[in-house]
Amino acid sequence: MPTPTEIRLNRSERRLSVTFDDGMRYELPAELLRVESPSAEVQGHSPAERRTVAGKRHVGITAVEPVGQYAVRLVFDDGHDSGIFSWDFLYALGRAQDRRWREYLAALAEKGLSRDP
Repeated sequence: MPTPTEIRLNRSERRLSVTFDDGMRYELPAELLRVESPSAEVQGHSPAERRTVAGKRHVGITAVEPVGQYAVRLVFDDGHDSGIFSWDFLYALGRAQDRRWREYLAALAEKGLSRDP
C-alpha cells in the first residue's frame, strides 16, 4: 500500500489532507473521519456492533499524533481520540469517500438521526 508523503491539518476547513507516494492526494473532512473512525467505539468488535455516529457536522480535529511508522491518532474536539488511522485505512477511505459518505447519510436517514448536534 502507498504511504503518506505529507499529512496536513487544515483546522479552519476541518479537513485532513493526505498525499501518498503514488501521487494520490485526498482531502478528508473531519466529520467523515470521525464517523468512520477505526476505533472499537465506532466499529464495534464485529460488523453487527458497528455504530452510526450522529451529530458530528461541526466536529474538528485538534491534533494529529504519529503512531510508529504506520498510522496517526486523530484527536477530535468532541473528545474522541481512540482511533488509530493506519495508512491503509486513510488510503482506502480516500478512495471510497464519496460512497462511504452516501452510505453514512443513508444510515442516518434510515435511523432518523441528524448530522447536527
